[in-house]
Amino acid sequence: MIKTSPWRLGLFSLCLFIIFFYFNTPCKAGQAGGTLRFGVHVSAMGNLDPHFAAGSQDRAFADMVFNGLLRYIPGNAPQIEPDLALTMPKFRMERGKQIWTINLRKGVFFHPGPDTPAHELTADDVIFSLKKSADKKFCAYAGGYTGMAVNKQGNYGLEIILEKPISSILFFPKLTNYGGGFIISKQAVETMGYEKFKAHPIGTGPFAFKELLPGSKLSLTANRQYFRGAPKLTGIEILFIPEIKDRETGLREGRLDVITGSAKKGWIEAMEKENSIKIDTHGVGEVGTIHFNTRMKPLDDVRVRRAIVHALSRDAFLNTTSPRLSGPVFSPVPARFLPGGLSEKETKTLKIAFHQDLDKAKQLLNEAGYPQGFSLDIITSEKRVYKNYYFVMKEQLAKIGITCNLTIETHSNMHKKIRQDPKPITIYPAWRPNADAYLTRFFHSDSIIVSGSRPDTNFSHYDKIDKLIEAARLTIDPDAQVNLWVQAQIRILDDVAAYPVMFTRQCYARRKHVDYGHSLVSTMALYPQFTENTCLKP
Repeated sequence: MIKTSPWRLGLFSLCLFIIFFYFNTPCKAGQAGGTLRFGVHVSAMGNLDPHFAAGSQDRAFADMVFNGLLRYIPGNAPQIEPDLALTMPKFRMERGKQIWTINLRKGVFFHPGPDTPAHELTADDVIFSLKKSADKKFCAYAGGYTGMAVNKQGNYGLEIILEKPISSILFFPKLTNYGGGFIISKQAVETMGYEKFKAHPIGTGPFAFKELLPGSKLSLTANRQYFRGAPKLTGIEILFIPEIKDRETGLREGRLDVITGSAKKGWIEAMEKENSIKIDTHGVGEVGTIHFNTRMKPLDDVRVRRAIVHALSRDAFLNTTSPRLSGPVFSPVPARFLPGGLSEKETKTLKIAFHQDLDKAKQLLNEAGYPQGFSLDIITSEKRVYKNYYFVMKEQLAKIGITCNLTIETHSNMHKKIRQDPKPITIYPAWRPNADAYLTRFFHSDSIIVSGSRPDTNFSHYDKIDKLIEAARLTIDPDAQVNLWVQAQIRILDDVAAYPVMFTRQCYARRKHVDYGHSLVSTMALYPQFTENTCLKP
């Protein structure tokens, strides 16, 4: 037997301790410096106005530069805590109206801009922001912010008055750092003008806009006046690198610190072989749903829509993605993540699961008057996950004579076009914080793109469940509320307005010297989140 001296054992143990300490110790207070380089999977930013943030790059930017009255706890969504508000809002009832009281933090400052100095946030900014969020010309999420009256209560207080009371579960998300909940500077917008504000946005977040080089990168600088404390990083660069191989190389060579990963089978395992690289997978589980335009020929015939879903196989979609990141979904609200969804067993019992049956699909097309099939002109994003959905669908529909003519757009252009020019089919991966948000934004008639009173993401032009959505929204009893949500989705699936396919979790790779500064369970911003606590360990 080979003997090892005590001092050698001690040295070995010390080395192990140092390695463990290096990779597992969070950044210390005051530890600062360094620019984090973040390689993302798109070729350009979409919209710098946070109220139009749709693509993941836009959501990441908004998350770093702006705040909400409330926020999803970094790395632990959908848990919510106060942000610009001092405490969680409380309500009282007066003459049937629900009145929510909000008290603001004092001493929160907006970033300095090209035409305005740093200036304190007040109730005027909140009122200005909420009114902007309710205007469909200035917010992509206006549908969730109409019907609110806002009264100022001094410089640091306000009341939000709702004609129709709702539960805190549905109210709080409206005020978070998501969608229309971001607070912007009234002074900056009025001084700069809206168009200039969109080119140089100003918020209160831990990082401030510095520069955008189209097609190259977006630079942020640390907000040293941030109310939660000065960031440990000096800045962040978001680099536009659509090709995964280029992002991989940049990460391996140390030119990038964090990159958007890939859900492609085998990619995670290959990257985990690199000692200097760590893979992070986290929620939320974006649900990929195929939306059928129920008012556009030939999809206005339910037999055609049924033929299409009988031509599809969820397994074919799932086979494009790492099993560590995906799973099947059988209703618009994912039962695995939220109350109000339908399981596979339930949809099978109700005969609305629609598993692949090519013979039935061809029979339905023949009955609808399309024995030879037809062609569809549709668009997809440059992002791999979108292209996967569309190319798998194209391949499967070809088996029943339906030809999909695909046009690939930049991710930001895709988002614009599917909202401005209705398509026969739109595939849209998305996460929403509750069943009401899914159903309202994708299936209420107010949310129909272009023609709806509050256009949002109702790509199906569907209008058959408005009363169920509205009744559920006003129901206090949780069991009754869930029952109404389930009824609404049974109708959606039976009418084949949409075909839920699968969920995908987020996947990012980082060099091990990156410390996010928080645990990483789930984020509404769809990226790992860089906050004032994020740092690069020496």
